[in-house]
Amino acid sequence: MERSASGWINGFIGVVIFAGSLPATRMAVMELDASFVTAARASIAALLGLVLLLALRQPRPVRSDLPGLALVSLGVVVGFPLLTALALRHASSAHTIVFLGLLPLSTAVFGVLRGGDRPRPAFWVFSLLGSACVVGYAARNGIEASLQADLLMLAAIVVCGLGYAEGGRLARHLGGWQVISWALLLALPVMLPLMVAMRPVSFTAVAASAWWALGYVAVFSMLIGFLFWYRGLAQGGIAAVGQLQLLQPFFGLALAAMLLHETVSAGMLLVTVAAVICVAGARRFSR
Repeated sequence: MERSASGWINGFIGVVIFAGSLPATRMAVMELDASFVTAARASIAALLGLVLLLALRQPRPVRSDLPGLALVSLGVVVGFPLLTALALRHASSAHTIVFLGLLPLSTAVFGVLRGGDRPRPAFWVFSLLGSACVVGYAARNGIEASLQADLLMLAAIVVCGLGYAEGGRLARHLGGWQVISWALLLALPVMLPLMVAMRPVSFTAVAASAWWALGYVAVFSMLIGFLFWYRGLAQGGIAAVGQLQLLQPFFGLALAAMLLHETVSAGMLLVTVAAVICVAGARRFSR
């Protein structure tokens, strides 16, 4: 029971950190190329992860862990950051944040397929209800905003759910921060040359706010957040703790309104309130 409670606490901290990802990415891609933002955040985080691995003398992962680490890398290091960055060039962060309500269902499904989780039937009812609220909102408002952005966000949700579930499974024996650090290093040979190739022509022409935003997604979204998130998934269960992601839109919408002065509609708030209710129900029936 204590381990499960610790998992929910770690997971909640991770969600709060991740909540700033889309608003910060939106600020970055308004000034910088989306491919550069994706490559730079991964490269910076990978170098920091390398320092941690060397300083704490972590053993290399065994060969059987490499396919799983590759899935984590493809899902959360490359796939999700790139797809969301591209989507944010066509839609506001407030609009795309609502799609994050689908992440818990995606994570739970892959948690069953890859992590061996077996939640009770009532858990799926609350998980589906939370996701249905998001899908209903997107069907009513999303397509009118940008079909391209919506399709990119849906693809991002799928690859991210796989990366989360695979990382949570590996964290059970590798450790949370070790998983994301090794996954980042796997992507570094590709991300570092891409960052150099896609760098802006003039660094001084880019607003300081874009650099600060890039720093946030590199240090917090790409590394520190995962230290808590993967540990939480490993301790409390992938499908169960993954439902905390239903709260992420609430924090993200607040940040979008405060930092980017974007309009948060009544419909967005209603979807978020429904998500909070669903995560409470899912938690109760997660075991």
